[in-house]
Amino acid sequence: MSSTDPIGTRQEPQILTPANDRSYSGVLWSRLIAYAIDLVMILIFTGILWFVILILGVLTLGLGWFLFPLLAGSGVLYSAITVGGSRQSTLGMRMMGLKVVTSSGRAPDMIGAAIHALLFYVAATTALLLFVDILIGFARRDRRMGHDLVVDYVVINAR
Repeated sequence: MSSTDPIGTRQEPQILTPANDRSYSGVLWSRLIAYAIDLVMILIFTGILWFVILILGVLTLGLGWFLFPLLAGSGVLYSAITVGGSRQSTLGMRMMGLKVVTSSGRAPDMIGAAIHALLFYVAATTALLLFVDILIGFARRDRRMGHDLVVDYVVINAR
């Protein structure tokens, strides 16, 4: 299936191969910086959600406050909205010139982006899993980490 650009012409997705090294050059370090930026964005996003739930709780005489546990998933929601959106990247990734595509060059969907983020956060909560996840990224020529391989995503330089 091909995509359509804004003027209506059809474009076939670019198949990414390890031979296209420019797409992967410096991606791991850029991802690290992008994630640091995204942590700030997630904190702001969580603060906004917290305030909305607080107001909703006041308006519903406390019933809305049962939504507070959902704040634990705000990082996954942030990634699902941004990576699964039209720009295919979080705000930090955009600042670092990165975007996420499938290995066939297609745009990720929201469910896949949420699963991708969830797998990352599961790995991040366990030092050994995080170490293995990052080690896989250093070992592979295309710099795909373990959670990228599971959902068949590739983080590439967008510039």
